Amino acid sequence: MTKILYVEDNPDNVYMLTRRLKKKGFELIIAGDGQEGIDKAIEENPDLILMDLSLPTMDGWTATAKIKEIEEVKDIPIIALSAHAMPEHRDRALKAGCSDYDTKPVDIKRLLSKIGQYIELPG
Repeated sequence: MTKILYVEDNPDNVYMLTRRLKKKGFELIIAGDGQEGIDKAIEENPDLILMDLSLPTMDGWTATAKIKEIEEVKDIPIIALSAHAMPEHRDRALKAGCSDYDTKPVDIKRLLSKIGQYIELPG
């Protein structure tokens, strides 16, 4: 089963997106902050990471940069998810090592299209 690590601290966002992605056939692993995201990336070796940028303890930009420094997980595609829709936020995410960027609220069709550019969609 295709595994996605979703790094997000907002329980409502976790519930909504997890439910929708599970219906599409993905296995979801959840991390509530940047450090937990790094730890779970190493433990679980997911096929793709969805990374919120505004996280407690360690933000998504920093967590992404640290993941990209770890040999075992550096090639996992990371899609940044953020309510910050300004071009500089997207640029900062890409410079940190994100493969792509999408804005919240999440448009599931648009997100699935982006996911499909990096990994094979289930079904």
